[in-house]
Amino acid sequence: MSTATKPYDSTLQAALLLLPTAAVLVAFLYYPSLETFRLSLYETLFLGQRQTWTGLGNFVTLLTSGVYQYSFFITVAFAAVVVFGTLGVSLLIGYMIFSVDVRSSVYLVAAIWPYALPPAVAAILLNFILHPNLGIFTHYLELLTPLTLDWFNDGPQAFAILAVVAIWKQLGYNIIFIVAALNNIPEILTENARIDGVGRFRMLYKVYVPMIAPTMTFLVVMNTIYAFFSTFPLVDLMTSGGPSDATNFLIFKLYRDAFQFNSLGLASAQSVILFVVVSILMYIQLRFASGYGRYGG
Repeated sequence: MSTATKPYDSTLQAALLLLPTAAVLVAFLYYPSLETFRLSLYETLFLGQRQTWTGLGNFVTLLTSGVYQYSFFITVAFAAVVVFGTLGVSLLIGYMIFSVDVRSSVYLVAAIWPYALPPAVAAILLNFILHPNLGIFTHYLELLTPLTLDWFNDGPQAFAILAVVAIWKQLGYNIIFIVAALNNIPEILTENARIDGVGRFRMLYKVYVPMIAPTMTFLVVMNTIYAFFSTFPLVDLMTSGGPSDATNFLIFKLYRDAFQFNSLGLASAQSVILFVVVSILMYIQLRFASGYGRYGG
């Protein structure tokens, strides 16, 4: 008599094993997403207790709002600075760590430790260091240079400070992947390049970068998601969207409209728009990088 497992028994076993994961996804991802889209079609009061059907009214309000348009513009600019700034700095630091033969693991740990800090802790720490009146960095910057750091009242300075802090916070994540990708490159390529007299930094951009193109593509996508969504604690604890809305990025404006102004319908519409915008950016990046996201070019 055959003791082989019947096909439907295997299917049932797989379904039971996947059931907890499916339940979590439905409860914390799919249902909230559908509820957000539903709320975006209503004008709400009292944290959603009173709902009035408005259709696309919330979207029209947002797209014709000068405040929202400005928030959209500075968010895209901020994301571009953070994505390319993080990639550029991480590539240089990762390459230097990769080139070191002695105690490279020590340098790697030192480079990635900011990523281990919770965003709220990092924001508070950098807030003290860069504080216009009490910060250590600010003191020596003004002592040694003619510059004056007053990002509490200067919008462009606040934007720049947040960009620097966001880049610093994300460096560790990028460096881990870049160093790992560089270590997977065959040593013979490095030796041949050295024999041909290729300089250190030319070797980086002409030899190594094309070889780690898939990793760079992945990091562009992850950094974009980080810039749009995960920088909320930095904005909340360091600038609160100011001064004069100079750092009122989309994710922070969404939060304020939902929990400070109790407009869940408008905030839900912003969530939908933000999701669509980031999805389009992901698609464009992946399509653009598809020709370069293969080892060797």
